[in-house]
Amino acid sequence: MKVLLTGASGFVGSHILDSLRARGIDTAVLLRSTSNRRFIEAHLPRLTICTGSISDRQSLDAAMREVTHVIHCAGCVRASRLPEFYEINHTGTRNVVEAINQRSGQIQRLVHISSLAVGGPATPDRPAREDDPPHPVSEYGKSKFAGEQEARQCKSEFVILRPPAVYGPRDEAFLPFFKATKAHLQLRVGSRPLALSLVFVRDLAEATVACLTPAAAVGKTFYVASPEITNAHAMAGEMASQMGTWTVKVPLPGVALWPVCLVQDAISRLTGKSSVLGRQKYVELTAPGWVCDPTRLQQELGIVCATRLQTGFAETLAWYRQRGWL
Repeated sequence: MKVLLTGASGFVGSHILDSLRARGIDTAVLLRSTSNRRFIEAHLPRLTICTGSISDRQSLDAAMREVTHVIHCAGCVRASRLPEFYEINHTGTRNVVEAINQRSGQIQRLVHISSLAVGGPATPDRPAREDDPPHPVSEYGKSKFAGEQEARQCKSEFVILRPPAVYGPRDEAFLPFFKATKAHLQLRVGSRPLALSLVFVRDLAEATVACLTPAAAVGKTFYVASPEITNAHAMAGEMASQMGTWTVKVPLPGVALWPVCLVQDAISRLTGKSSVLGRQKYVELTAPGWVCDPTRLQQELGIVCATRLQTGFAETLAWYRQRGWL
């Protein structure tokens, strides 16, 4: 087996690479010349490194020489321009699939990393399940749904994984919340806490690699999440408890959040740098919940994302402090 991993230098991709190398699986990575390789530096001497991107068909074709499996992890989560979501999550996935289809006799399986955003908002009493009709509400979710449709055109075996919000060491998305907690602030968006499914990054990485071979996974979609359901208020409380600090609750109702998101969008357009907040994030933050049911993953593949929030936050916090991020 030889696996091509896209998005290897990113937060999730670097952990998938850790999992591949821990198993001694021969791995090729497709990296831009400008990719920050800080998280994967130790692995580089033992990898086949291909320079290029999923937007460059020629580099994709070259990267797939001698490859038997592909994990497509590269994606756009934040964008300063809405078309970026589709250029990477939709067209980029199409390029990957077309390159695989040209080598369908050689490449046995594609594992495609999608998102809970495809399923859309869901609550603990009716969590998102794989058989539900897709209901993306943001352009990010719509672009990931378009990517899934491309993945289903793969002539080789394919598996689609839909994680919810991912956290853990190396993550920059949750870092502002830890920093706010350190500053004794607890931002409370909306009138009630947003119910959430989460997945610890190492659990997601292990599940991804575990989907490379089982026949039971072929052609299926799986939500990859912890069975534990939490909410934004509980997360903030856990952060404060682990950091041994107190926080002041700062309410931010939806009516106040909207202009903040508009301003952030304007700043992103001017600077060309994406922001955590924006009109697309407003849609997600004001949803009734983002909860999914990972039962199929456990029943059909025997995979459980067992890391609980308390344990995952403790490891994440320790890593932030060790690296001087917090």
